[in-house]
Amino acid sequence: QVQLVESGGGLVQAGDSLRLSCAAAGRTFSRYAMGWFRQAPGKEREFLAAISWNGGPTYFVDSVKGRFTISRDNSKNTAYLQMNSLKPEDTAVYYCAAARGPFIDIDATAYDYWGQGTQVTVSS
Repeated sequence: QVQLVESGGGLVQAGDSLRLSCAAAGRTFSRYAMGWFRQAPGKEREFLAAISWNGGPTYFVDSVKGRFTISRDNSKNTAYLQMNSLKPEDTAVYYCAAARGPFIDIDATAYDYWGQGTQVTVSS
């Protein structure tokens, strides 16, 4: 079992930055990859980024590439999503998720555990 708790969301203006955190408890954090997803009202949950077990390989979807950075600190059992140059279309509930294995995956079905989500709202 893995328990995930996101934090760091909020209301910001376009062009601002936010850093989301995802604190994990339970299964050894360094044994699995982590991913970030988001879901906007009326839309499907969207994969954003993933990071492998050791913080090495990362992957981003094109819509956030160059603006978002994913990282992890295995000593703190925490993953992060740094979001810069935020746009109104980034408004959504953001979720972190723990993968079944150590390597990155863009498919939501590869993730067994999910946080409760944190709201990010970007005003124009």
